[in-house]
Amino acid sequence: MRLLLLLLPLLAPPAGAQPPPACTPAREGEVACLAGKLCACRFERGGQLTGRGDRFAWDCGALRPPCPPEPGITPPPQWLPPSGILVRPGPRH
Repeated sequence: MRLLLLLLPLLAPPAGAQPPPACTPAREGEVACLAGKLCACRFERGGQLTGRGDRFAWDCGALRPPCPPEPGITPPPQWLPPSGILVRPGPRH
């Protein structure tokens, strides 16, 4: 019994983790920040190839932009090479 009580907190989801809001017809066109992406609620057509019916789903594809930074949080600096360095291609062999 004690072992079960010790392992129980490990099975619980993290405190900050919440399931994404349901993408429904009422939310069509809304955006939400999910896993660092600004996802949009859209209607997706189903088909025999996908094995899914028509539905509303979050579009978090590779072309979606990242979430905007939260107010008061400084985004990490972008990597820039040190100034004064010029890279020239060398001779090809």
